[in-house]
Amino acid sequence: MTLRYVTGSADPPGERVPPVRGAAGGPDRAGRLVWIAPSLVTLAVVLTGIDHAQPWRDELATWSAATRSPADLVRLAGTIDAATSPYYLFMHAWVAVFGDSVTALRLPAALAMAATAGLTAVLGQRLVGTRAGLLAGLLLAVLPGTSRYGQEARPYALATLLAMLATLLLVEATARPGWTRWAGYAAAVAALGLTHLVALTLLAAHAVAVLATRRTGPPSRPLRWVLALLPTVLLVAPLVLLARAQRARQLGWVDTARPDDLAALAGGVTQSGVVGGVLVGLAALGAATLGRRALLPGLAVLLPVLLLFAAGLAVPLWVPRYLVFVVPFGCLLAGAALAAVPLPPALAVVALTGLLGLPDQAALRRTHEWPRSATVDYRGAARIVADGQRPGDAVVFSPRRSWFFLDLGLAYHLGDQRPRDVLVAEDQARRADLWAAECARPAECLAGTQRVWLVVTGRRDDPLAAVAGAKGDALRAGFTVERVWPRPGVTVALLTR
Repeated sequence: MTLRYVTGSADPPGERVPPVRGAAGGPDRAGRLVWIAPSLVTLAVVLTGIDHAQPWRDELATWSAATRSPADLVRLAGTIDAATSPYYLFMHAWVAVFGDSVTALRLPAALAMAATAGLTAVLGQRLVGTRAGLLAGLLLAVLPGTSRYGQEARPYALATLLAMLATLLLVEATARPGWTRWAGYAAAVAALGLTHLVALTLLAAHAVAVLATRRTGPPSRPLRWVLALLPTVLLVAPLVLLARAQRARQLGWVDTARPDDLAALAGGVTQSGVVGGVLVGLAALGAATLGRRALLPGLAVLLPVLLLFAAGLAVPLWVPRYLVFVVPFGCLLAGAALAAVPLPPALAVVALTGLLGLPDQAALRRTHEWPRSATVDYRGAARIVADGQRPGDAVVFSPRRSWFFLDLGLAYHLGDQRPRDVLVAEDQARRADLWAAECARPAECLAGTQRVWLVVTGRRDDPLAAVAGAKGDALRAGFTVERVWPRPGVTVALLTR
């Protein structure tokens, strides 16, 4: 097998195939611009309602990190979330220029997904043909998962873009060898590793594809590929060591993988069980249609999934969204299947897939939590406090050290107008952590405070009873509940002396 431009299965092995040509003999303009329609459609879909769902807990962590100084981000990487620290540095620079509105925080992911759809079309054109590439890019555009992760201030969309870019550059470097192309591939892989460590499992597929070209390519090709990985090893190794030491703290909520998880993966990464099933069916048909040409995209789907699943059987690592970067390769295989029929019915299948995903598209624009019924209404809680607070009011959160990030949620929506966080002894930035530390003697810290806004997780008829430890004892001893406001996933109570 040779990774090269493909216009048909009859091309001689190892021969460089010329660009697609039009009827007049000149370059086919439609072939050169195959990326435009998928990119524009994806951008339009992802930008629709991009600010409707309020930032959820993972995005609040991104906001908290991105609004710190670079020195504080380096310190944060030493305690938790080291694997995501390069993304946080990028978002720090982005927020400094574009602000921290919901749209601004999510725009890098939206642009990355739009670019990914374009690259999917280009890679499909290189490996299969123009029509297959176009259909693959359009299919990616209408998947609910593309909107979900293209509307999230997290690194998954950027990792997906870099995975496609690295694979496309690998195809270019093996088809038209040159150090500049290998250098581009090296840079893309290094960026991929800095963005998302799990996405480096894609290199297993790259390795097999490169080894498969030894019969038709120069013997130095595998060596050049190995040399291209050296920058990644040098840059990523420190992150791997830090992330490994932080795994228990960072992924303590993850269970070990089970066989049922594999069956649910397609629905997880596409954010729709029905659409995930359609994609798997089309991809399987496309793989059968392509034969040996399915090697690279097929392994780019299977090997990362199997490697993460195998690791997840022993170590809690299996999180479906970590594998979002394999979805475009599945779309590429599906595009090959659709290219076997005339264009109008193929486009009709793409449109039907989009229609099947509409309920999930609407749901993910209401909330990013999963299940969708598990919404935590930070914005509603903040509005209640903003409407009723007075000078001198304080706010108390329970629980404090949880992944719900109640304090970050209110801080994001209230900004400088939030009440004094009276129990904080050391904030998140100073602790180089995602959680603040509270004072050891809550009763003393509450002294002199006449009104406290208590924010607790869940729906609580008696919010004071839900506060544990010395903090709960101090609140119950000094305050009474004046009023309670239940909101989805959170309860706000006003306490008075």
